Amino acid sequence: MKILAIIPARAGSKGIPNKNIRIIGGHPLIYYSIKNALASKCITDVIVSTDSPEVAIIAKRMGAKCHWRDAELCGDVVTLDAVIYDAIPQEQQWDYVVTMQPTSPTLSVETLDNAIQYAIKNDLDTLISAINAPHLSWGEKDGKKVPNYTERLNRQYLPPCYMETGAFVISKAEIITPKTRIGSKVDVFEVPENESQDVDTFSDLQSVAASLNKQKVAIYVNGNNKRGVGHIYRALELADEFYTRPDIYYDINQTDPKIFGTTTHNLIPVNGISELFDRCKEKQYTIFINDILTTSIDYMIGLKTVLPDAKIVNFEDDGEGILKADLVFNALYHDEPMSQIRAGEKYYICGKLFMFYDPIEIKNDVERVFISFGGADPQNYSDRLLSIVSKPEYSKYHFVVVLGRAKHNVDELLGYNKYPNIEVLYDVSNMPELMSSCDIAVTSRGRTGYELALLGVPSIAMAQNHREEKHGFVCNENGFTYIGLNPNDEIIESTLKMYLSFSKEARQRFQNQLLEHDLRNGRKRVVGIINNL
Repeated sequence: MKILAIIPARAGSKGIPNKNIRIIGGHPLIYYSIKNALASKCITDVIVSTDSPEVAIIAKRMGAKCHWRDAELCGDVVTLDAVIYDAIPQEQQWDYVVTMQPTSPTLSVETLDNAIQYAIKNDLDTLISAINAPHLSWGEKDGKKVPNYTERLNRQYLPPCYMETGAFVISKAEIITPKTRIGSKVDVFEVPENESQDVDTFSDLQSVAASLNKQKVAIYVNGNNKRGVGHIYRALELADEFYTRPDIYYDINQTDPKIFGTTTHNLIPVNGISELFDRCKEKQYTIFINDILTTSIDYMIGLKTVLPDAKIVNFEDDGEGILKADLVFNALYHDEPMSQIRAGEKYYICGKLFMFYDPIEIKNDVERVFISFGGADPQNYSDRLLSIVSKPEYSKYHFVVVLGRAKHNVDELLGYNKYPNIEVLYDVSNMPELMSSCDIAVTSRGRTGYELALLGVPSIAMAQNHREEKHGFVCNENGFTYIGLNPNDEIIESTLKMYLSFSKEARQRFQNQLLEHDLRNGRKRVVGIINNL
């Protein structure tokens, strides 16, 4: 079967000067339609109809043929039907002629071939690219604006409304004349929304450029009772910062998907590194983010091998793998031993809701105490604090204890709600609301410490493991009272009593120290650096 593609691309464009040869996504605009036509499994010949020497050069260099368009076919009032008819070689017999506009660079060759095959299978005279875009719309009748619908419905329940995209018109060669390419048996072919962009205005140009330059992002993250779940929270916050939906991978041997909570992000389970690498090789991401703690040289070499063109970004990584990373963010540490490492609290990514809360007002007396040790609490500090504060001597204080998604024995600890001054909560959705309702806090040295500092809540801190002992921000110099790794109950209780008895002035001094740090702009800072890699 002989199928001819004709790409009309004249030199004159009043709306966007030199539109067809403008560089978008690293190539001239016309490059994309020529590329699709040449790559098509169905199209046998490609002709570019033009009066532009530059377009002709581009077409010939890419391997397409050129048909020089006469001046009388280049005017604004000349129909495209006449242009297409003029470009068809009459000495050959054609089954179908595909008109391909150079202004649809997001169209994929797969969609193009599927459309051609659909036209052939259904013996259509004409098939037109379209997008289904039903909307509540209005028209005019007898000089009045009237609705084009009988019942107001949500968009998904409206009847189909197909709008032509201009990407292609597939016509049987025998029905094409200087006045029409539309036969009697006509259909539309729905193209995906992300392939329907058509360049007519500078706004279209900007939108298409953003689509063609769109990042392809993946995040690999794991969290559990030993590792903690701050990685999961950060991964979900990061995922919201890209103008695309990242693929979020997790290892089923290390991470329970319940830890992700309720999310519409694209979560993909993998059974080990080998399966992860296989998927990456297939997808070819432009940015790959690791939030898995320590990485090895072997892992990073393997990742670089399957993603040779990707920028690889690691978070909270102190392993040898940082030598192979393009960028490493260690907000919990302060040392920057290598040029690709960004360390310190200015790279901390706070949760979105925290941005809407101001620091707490320091009261005359302590009334409410916030207690939380992250998502996992492997040292069971929550259990120990609950045992302490359930004593009658603490009955005049209200304790808010939050348990994370990876905490074990949750049901047992919820039993402490029998005490009128103790409120044990599990997997809360509005942490800043709870934190900002309290006067002091007890926490670990991870993500929760940063959140309390952002809100200016004077806090006691303990390390969950030897790794947390190395975290730099949650320390005495920054306004916390750090009492070490696994302190005994006597130290915990004596420090708590000290905080409960602190004067307003003393707690104000702690808050002033906490608020000296810029923790609100880390998100913007981190994403900006990643996007500029």
